[in-house]
Amino acid sequence: MTKNALLKITKDFGSPVYVYDAEIITAQYKRLTKAFDKVKQLKINYAVKALSNISILKLFNTLGSGIDTVSIQEVQLGLKAGFKAEDIIFTPNGVSLEEIEEVSKLGVQINIDNLSVLEQFGTKHPTIPVCIRINPHVMAGGNTNISVGHIDSKFGISIHQIPLLLRIVENTNMTINGIHMHTGSDILDIDVFLYASEILFETAKNFKNLDFIDFGSGFKVPYKVDDIETNIEELGEKLSKRFNEFCKDYGKELTLAFEPGKFLVSEAGVFLVKVNVVKQTTSTVFAQVDSGFNHLIRPMLYGSQHEILNISNPKGRERFYSVVGYICETDTFANNRRISEINQGDILCFKNAGAYCYSMASNYNSRYRPAEVLIHKDKAHLIRKRETFDDIISNQIEISL
Repeated sequence: MTKNALLKITKDFGSPVYVYDAEIITAQYKRLTKAFDKVKQLKINYAVKALSNISILKLFNTLGSGIDTVSIQEVQLGLKAGFKAEDIIFTPNGVSLEEIEEVSKLGVQINIDNLSVLEQFGTKHPTIPVCIRINPHVMAGGNTNISVGHIDSKFGISIHQIPLLLRIVENTNMTINGIHMHTGSDILDIDVFLYASEILFETAKNFKNLDFIDFGSGFKVPYKVDDIETNIEELGEKLSKRFNEFCKDYGKELTLAFEPGKFLVSEAGVFLVKVNVVKQTTSTVFAQVDSGFNHLIRPMLYGSQHEILNISNPKGRERFYSVVGYICETDTFANNRRISEINQGDILCFKNAGAYCYSMASNYNSRYRPAEVLIHKDKAHLIRKRETFDDIISNQIEISL
């Protein structure tokens, strides 16, 4: 995506606007599959929650991907995008038994992470194959806000509860066809991830009818210049070798599954905003933009850093700016960041805006959620219209007072 192409998008579709590059998504998908090309059966299930636009889902469908879903609505989106039920895995947390049953009627692979629900579901539906989500009590990610493998996590069934789990499976006579784990995002230490994988392999030995082992995801992508990332190629080499050894010992070729979200779409997305005003105080120069944490909450929620470029003046003299939004809260995107000189009306580009950005947007302050654009085969396609006032009030009901 060139500077001129992005500026044209803001001219054609307005700002703020999210822009995604199909070519980068495709390249990331192929990079991941190539890293594990020594595995006979590999399944990539794109995590819908990262970016759930139906056009993005259709793109993944053309690549041969499956999808990982966490709500019945995401399942319905996947089916509408053309995915077959057998290419969808449902990995919810804390949902009702009724929702799980509704999803199972659609023929989707069920993944359960709660002993109580497992027993209830197995008792009522012993013939429906189920995957079990294990909590290995290993934090492979570096950020405690987005690590879900630790002992106090609400996700997964503790490895210390395996004896009880096995008793439930035996008593209900249910079929377990998959074992799953997810240690959290921003995986840096491959050896720690491999250690968690050994726990999963050991757990898998307890089940004789497995079809797949799902290792989750959480691969780190670079968010700033010289940032570190997960070495996918090294992980692919080491985990593939160990997985193939396990399959040989198990006596059956299993499918190695992943459920990446951020890795596939983060770097493919940018967020474009317009500078409303440049405001100087006694100690700070603020660039105030036509957006806020209603559109991009990650910096405020997780402390994440998105590189910010002034694409209207890319060669300008760098100055220090604090980039802030127009929400009546503290919505600071960046503090004292070196950015090419900013003037009112300039367009700023937030990088790595493909994952968990639009999908976490809201209408706070009754602001409209922005448009989304997909660049596919060098053409910019509007894939979500900017909201209007009618959208804001569409589900509100006025009563007579």
